[in-house]
This record gives sequence, C-alpha cells and structure tokens, in this order.
Amino acid sequence: MPRLQPLLSFHFSNSPPTGRDADTLDDDPDEPSRGWFQYFPLYILLVLMIAPHPSWLLVLVNHYLRTSFTSFLVHLFVTYTLTFLAFSSLMVCVTCDPGPVSLEKALEEDSEDSDDFGLREALMTGPDNDDLSPVKWCRKCWAPKPARTHHCTLCGRCVLKMDHHCPWLGGKCVGHRTYPAFFHFISCVTLLSTYIGIVAGHAFWWSFNNPGSVLDDATPIHELGLTAAGFVFALVVGSFTIYHMYLITTNQTTLESLSPFLLLRHLPPLPVSLRLSDPPMEHELSYKQRTLVRDAHRSVRLYDLGWHKNWAQVFGWNNPRGWVYCILYGGAGKGDGRSFPRNPRANEMLSKLAERLATADKDA
Repeated sequence: MPRLQPLLSFHFSNSPPTGRDADTLDDDPDEPSRGWFQYFPLYILLVLMIAPHPSWLLVLVNHYLRTSFTSFLVHLFVTYTLTFLAFSSLMVCVTCDPGPVSLEKALEEDSEDSDDFGLREALMTGPDNDDLSPVKWCRKCWAPKPARTHHCTLCGRCVLKMDHHCPWLGGKCVGHRTYPAFFHFISCVTLLSTYIGIVAGHAFWWSFNNPGSVLDDATPIHELGLTAAGFVFALVVGSFTIYHMYLITTNQTTLESLSPFLLLRHLPPLPVSLRLSDPPMEHELSYKQRTLVRDAHRSVRLYDLGWHKNWAQVFGWNNPRGWVYCILYGGAGKGDGRSFPRNPRANEMLSKLAERLATADKDA
C-alpha cells in the first residue's frame, strides 16, 4: 500500500534565518538581482587602464630608446610595476568580500558573555529592548549590526566598516577587508597617471623643440595624447586619493564623513520631554538642532586615535612580512571589523552635544 503524504508539513529549526535566507522568507520584491550590466563600469575601467599602453610603448621605443637605453629601461620598469600593483589591488577589491557580518560568530560571542542577550532572547523581547535598536541590529538582513556597519541597499546586505558602494568595482562595496586594497589601487593609478603624464610631456616638449629629429609625425601626437590623459586621470583619481588620505588620517569612512547625523546613534539618552526617539532621528530634530549636529560633526571624531594609530589601524600588519602584502595589494586592516577603539574624548563631546540639543529650542 503506498504511503500517504501529509497535506501540510512543518519544519522547525533552532536557528533563525539569516542574510539572504531571511530576505527570501520575507519575499522582498526590492531585493536587487545582479546582472551583467552591473559589471559594465568595471569593463570600462579595464579598457581605460589598458588602452594607453600601445601609445606608451610607441613613445618609449621611438623616443627614449633612441636617446638613452637606461632611461628607457627605468621608464619601462616603473610604469609596468605600478600597472601590476594597480591590477593586483583591483583584483582583491573585485574578488574579496568587503566584510561579511557572520551571524554564527555573533551567536558564539553572545553565548560566551552571560551579560548579553542572544538572538532568540532579543527577538522574543519587546520593542523597548535596546538590542533591537538600529545600533546593534539590522531589520533588513536580520543580522547583528556591529559598530560602523551599514546596510547597502544595492548589495542587499550589511558590510563591516562600509566606506561606500563603488560601481567601478563590479557593483561591490568597499568595506573593512577591501578598503586597504581600494586605497592602494587609487594611489597606484594616481602615481602611474602622473608619471606617464610627466614623461610623455617631457618627450613632447623635446619633439616640439627639435622637429627635424622626430622619427615620424605620429609620435608627437601620441606624446600629446598621453600627456593630456595622464594629467586628467591624475587630477580626477588624485582628488579621491587625497580625500581618502584625509579620511584615514582622521579615522573616518566616506559615509561617516558625508553623514553628520550618524552621530545621533551614539548620543546618550536625551530628556523625555523632548519627545524624541532613542536614538533620535534626523527628521525629528528642529532646524537649530540639525545645525548643531552639523557643526559638531566637524570636531567630533569618534574613532580618531591620532594620525599614526589611524594609519596603523588601516595598513598595520601583524606578522614580520606584512609590509610585503601592503606593497603588493594594500594588505589588510587590523582587527575583525566588528569593534574599534574609540576616541577617549568621544563620550565627553557627545555628552556636550546632547546637552546643547536638549536646550537648543529653549534658548530660542
């Protein structure tokens, strides 16, 4: 006799859904799907990096190889060393995960610490529980949200120490694991563009002053094009490099630098009479309170430990040969990306900001 199948079956699991599983259960229609077009900016980037090399080799052979064999070898070595370093860090940015938020690891940490709630206890408690606040939990991907972690709506996931979402890297985010490689990439592109622009410009100036010594009419055109392209790329990418040098020196991410109202997540509790959420939301603040937050954002650096420690946190190495990896592709930042040492004066500055917010409308 054939075995009858039940009309309904139930499956109970001891672990809650995480990441994309939770999104599947919620059947969120806004979840992005990755397609070939998301890699189109990456293809353009690769073409822009490879396209100048035929002209560059032509200039090296027709100009520098004839004038000085030593300078020809030096220019060839420098340019293709920087090209190799740029491609190595670009490969890391594209292939490496920027910073996964591991739920299993968080559950293990919660089980080791008796003072903290586990995920199940947090979900079973009421909405007044602090562990359900946006500071510690992400309601979209149903996972813990450590410090400096942000949810990327384009990637549909949380990223540890998220800096920004970059379409030029195949539609991926730059986070804790890939930020050193990203800075390494834009630095190498800036140095390479500047070097090619200067060397090609010097060759064009010599060709302009010595028209009878030019091998052919096409070489000066290639030299002029490489000079213009080199300085344009150096200006565009170099501005991003200088900006990220500032971010590393002050220990900020792009999101933290451009979003002053992220400070609201770290404020101490405000008076109940203000009738604000905990933490307060931007739209709940008055105009004067929002102005105070913007002004305080210029001086409140939550994770600024001094420029030396800030750079060591991003590019520091824990083994004797760590400097080799930093040169090759940028290396990896210290720590696990879940917790960061804070500025010793951060709590004091946040307390002063909370006091000003509490009395802002009263003084008007």
